[in-house]
Amino acid sequence: MADLSLLSILIWLPILGGVWALIVGDKQASMVRPIALGVSLLTFLLSLPLFFGFDTTTAAMQFTEQLAWIPTFGINYHLGVDGFSMPLIVLTTFSTVLVVLAGWEVIKYKPAQYLAAFLIMEGLMVGVFSALDAILFYVFWEAMLIPMFLIIGIWGGPRRVYATIKFFLYTFFGSVLMLVAFLYLYSQADSFAIQDYHDLAMSLEAQKWIFMAFLVAFAVKVPMWPVHTWLPDAHVEAPTGGSIILAALMLKMGGYGFLRFSLPITPDASRELDWLIIALSLIAIIYIAFVALVQQDMKKLIAYSSISHMGFATLGFFIGFMIYKNTGSLDGGAMAMEGGMVQMISHGFISGALFLCVGVLYDRLHSREIADYGGVANTMPRFSMFVVFFAMANAGLPATSGFVGEFLVILASFKANFWIAFAAATIMILGAAYTLWMVKRVIYGKVANDGVASLTDINRRETLILVVLAIAVLLFGIWPAPLLDVMHATVQNLLEHISQTKVPGM
Repeated sequence: MADLSLLSILIWLPILGGVWALIVGDKQASMVRPIALGVSLLTFLLSLPLFFGFDTTTAAMQFTEQLAWIPTFGINYHLGVDGFSMPLIVLTTFSTVLVVLAGWEVIKYKPAQYLAAFLIMEGLMVGVFSALDAILFYVFWEAMLIPMFLIIGIWGGPRRVYATIKFFLYTFFGSVLMLVAFLYLYSQADSFAIQDYHDLAMSLEAQKWIFMAFLVAFAVKVPMWPVHTWLPDAHVEAPTGGSIILAALMLKMGGYGFLRFSLPITPDASRELDWLIIALSLIAIIYIAFVALVQQDMKKLIAYSSISHMGFATLGFFIGFMIYKNTGSLDGGAMAMEGGMVQMISHGFISGALFLCVGVLYDRLHSREIADYGGVANTMPRFSMFVVFFAMANAGLPATSGFVGEFLVILASFKANFWIAFAAATIMILGAAYTLWMVKRVIYGKVANDGVASLTDINRRETLILVVLAIAVLLFGIWPAPLLDVMHATVQNLLEHISQTKVPGM
């Protein structure tokens, strides 16, 4: 019985909690905060059975549930998880707890609405990662824009209106093309079930059009070059909690879309156009890393870093496909794809932690400019220890989760093309350059000014959040097997599936 309703509970519990917070309002903010924390913590605890009860030996959808929603058009409330979606759901519930804690004392203006927006968005994101019906997926995908739009637009910085409009227009435009692709697939399969699309035979030309529609939608979300410019603006203007969710979760929706839709539905187009995704990924990895080097705003630097690191995820997905296509090596292809997935999960922890660290400084001095800091280690030694640790993880230090995904992708890339692997490996140097340069200017040296001299070290609440994130980064850096085991069967099944042509008559 638990299997039949667990995913629905994870979707609707935080949404109902958010609605409750809106009803109670700011007059009862002292009551809303602990209730919001309780709802997010309960949702996280309820998501753990997904991980511990997951059968790693099969690629079949698990914890499935299905109800007729709009029978006239064959639209169903159909949910389920596999090795791609389950880790992202647990990451979603985990990150939301930290976001609620991070805004506990900081958010003074309309705290009930602030917490409600994050709770509602949590449920919608779980819906995105668990939906097995195309229209249900699209509804969750689009609805999730609303709370993030409000979070940036209400609690954001001075240019929040510009950032929210740019964020909405970019993501909405891509989503419309995705809807057009869904409608075409429905006309061919007479079904909105996503798994039915995986077995649909289509001409190469039709596959290419669908692939490009999906590419625009998912490339905007990742984001990939050249549709990445909305992300730095959104990050800079968003409150700390918004930046954490943007980096830790929303970017992963684009990578997830490639795995759930682009590769299995249009395998022949993916085979023809894999060079395009690999090229765009390498541009993101290398060019955006150089852009990060010249940033003077800490948030903007980390935002560009996110684009660069997410390039590894998309590179891993399509380089794995290329390896299997060219060599028939299932293990080599799986290594690259699993590396891309691990990179997405790891980036969720590390980027979230870095944005939280910037938020800690901003809450105290109300500045994100690197030039306004220097010598923070003298006044905030505990905080500085965490900043250096997460900066090292961001640079790919061995024994941290930041190393595992990138290492697997680079190692597998050698099986496809030496120069691709060599180009991708440059991020290990550039990532260390821009991250450690920021740390040197902000953390080390003499106390730069009276503002830095007045800083107080992190409190218990902030320490708890950073300790939990540090444990996660270390755990999956030293012992990534639980993540790799969960996704291995699903990755192998995808590679075997997309190796078979879908063009009729071939």
